Amino acid sequence: MAEADMAHVLVFPVPAQGHLNSFLHFSTGLLRAGLHVTFLHTDHNLRRLGAAAREAAAASPRLRFLSIPDGLPDDDPRAVDGLPRLVQALSTTGAAAYRDLLASLRRRGSAANDEFPPVTCVVADGIMPFAWDIAEELGVPAIAYRTVSACSVLAYLSVPRLVERGELPFPNGGGDLDEPVRGVPGMESFLRRRDLPIQFRSLTDTYQDPLLKAVVAATVDSCRARALMLNTTASLEGPSLAHLAEEMRDVFAIGPLHAMSPAPAVATSLWRHDDGCTAWLDGQAERSVVYISLGSLTVISYKQFTEFLHGLVATGYPFLWVLRPDMLGASQDAALQEALSALGEGRGLVVPWAPQRDVLRHRAVGSFLTHSGWNSTIEGVVEGVPMVCWPFFADQQINSRFVGAVWRNGLDMKDVCERGVVEKTVREAMESDEVRSSARALAEQVQRDITDGGSSAMEFKRLVGFIRELSSTTSATDKDLLQNQE
Repeated sequence: MAEADMAHVLVFPVPAQGHLNSFLHFSTGLLRAGLHVTFLHTDHNLRRLGAAAREAAAASPRLRFLSIPDGLPDDDPRAVDGLPRLVQALSTTGAAAYRDLLASLRRRGSAANDEFPPVTCVVADGIMPFAWDIAEELGVPAIAYRTVSACSVLAYLSVPRLVERGELPFPNGGGDLDEPVRGVPGMESFLRRRDLPIQFRSLTDTYQDPLLKAVVAATVDSCRARALMLNTTASLEGPSLAHLAEEMRDVFAIGPLHAMSPAPAVATSLWRHDDGCTAWLDGQAERSVVYISLGSLTVISYKQFTEFLHGLVATGYPFLWVLRPDMLGASQDAALQEALSALGEGRGLVVPWAPQRDVLRHRAVGSFLTHSGWNSTIEGVVEGVPMVCWPFFADQQINSRFVGAVWRNGLDMKDVCERGVVEKTVREAMESDEVRSSARALAEQVQRDITDGGSSAMEFKRLVGFIRELSSTTSATDKDLLQNQE
């Protein structure tokens, strides 16, 4: 086997839909570059994917899917309010299983697949520090991959400093970090930049939240990884990337990966796509449809659903609405019936899940009402679709602020959910020539980034070279160890 072919990367994402998407696109890029990839699922998710995972692995002799337990009972819903418990279980039960598996995969001829060389590099989710700590302990170099925006990582990284300097918590619950922050190196000038207004409110109001505390701690720990990978581009987030480069050992901006190296849609989704979406869109006028999807984790109340529904109906535009089976809890069935009766003949379509990339590039879609998850944000950017942002949690408030105030390719509803606001904002996104022009220009710039010679394409080549160099060092170390043992 040629030395270049000896590079074998184990990729290990957090077992949530958005993370899986991004890691699978990244894995596709590695396979195209000639590397071997072991994709590590949890037992629960690999069972859920079923035949789709087997088909994806069968399509490439250098790809395999393995799994470890996540530490939760099989009947646990693994909903958004259980994420802290899932992360904790992964860092204990999951970590022990991961250590045993990785130790076995370091040896050639493992029981999992005799044709694969030993694992020479780990790319682990940036919010699971145990994954790269264990890898390094076993002699495998590790890279951290964050599936959020560069600006979000920078925000998380800054929270401990803000607390230390007394900027957090805000006195008497007031204050706003849209104002310059004194005392934190680099932050004052960073926040003063007119081209980069950032809203940290989602971080600062809840900085004691268990999940947020874990993510902040993991972000700080990621400075110890060999490098940090981000699914973004220099044209979208140049200033944030420049600041992160001062904190990390190396930074690679290699996105949007779904446009550079798309994985098969069936292999990336834990939910079954509705097959009727495309046919329904085919029957709609160009740029006439509002597409609504609030992602894989967002939950809404019945009241919020009603406000969305009445606001959407009032616009007069047909709409395609993704309403997950677990999105409204006990009121889901009643909400679905209400939506269907309000729509009228041909006015809209409500589905449990949709092939989002295909939907966004369809000629009939005129705007995208989104929760502003990073995957959805960059998918909307790539297709040049104006966005209406209603962020739910985590990094989404920051992403929505960029859409509305920095890139201006959409509008930010923030946390407001009133039918009048929904109607007004959706109408503007559908009808504003200025917003559509900004969205189109941004899409053209990102397209330049991912084509040959573009910044992201060059960064991905640099990353592959970096991985091969790490892998070569790992292989040489293993040979020395074997020789010493003999």
